[in-house]
Amino acid sequence: MARPTTSGYDGIYVQLDGQPSAKLPLLLAAFKYRFKGDVEAMTQHLVDGVAVGWDELGTDLLTGAPPEVVTALTGGEHWPSSTLDHLITPDGSPPVRMTVTQQTAADQDVQWGYVLRLEGIEVISVPHADAGPVIGWDTDPRTRFSDHPAHWPAPTPSPATTSTRTARPPQTARAAAPPRPRTAARR
Repeated sequence: MARPTTSGYDGIYVQLDGQPSAKLPLLLAAFKYRFKGDVEAMTQHLVDGVAVGWDELGTDLLTGAPPEVVTALTGGEHWPSSTLDHLITPDGSPPVRMTVTQQTAADQDVQWGYVLRLEGIEVISVPHADAGPVIGWDTDPRTRFSDHPAHWPAPTPSPATTSTRTARPPQTARAAAPPRPRTAARR
């Protein structure tokens, strides 16, 4: 779980980092309901508000979500978020904060990274890419997401242009929309 920086990201270790099919719905719903669209408040809680790291993110992040959303995401189960503050080090010293950056993630055996950006959640398959597509905050949390790393490729850089037009803002990745019904028969 991380915030963007000028050189990548800076975050906190989540032991059960979870695959996109489990984490994205939870994070999208938390943003919409618990944090009421405030990405900074969400980042403060998830990245800055923990002393050592997270063991697991729980359904307490769904506070304020309608019961049908909670049921769709958890099957009606409830469990609390838990931190790694209870760790005991070999020498008895207090555990240190488990910071994760773009440079250290692979060495920490992090499989998935979730960077909380203003436009949405960047999903990074850490063993396969240094960056990933961004899922917009307006994506329905009940959307099904793939856990296969090939579905989360690093964005390809745009080719350099010589045009003097103003550059367009980056596009965010969105979940595939369901097919629209046909309105007329094809011939």
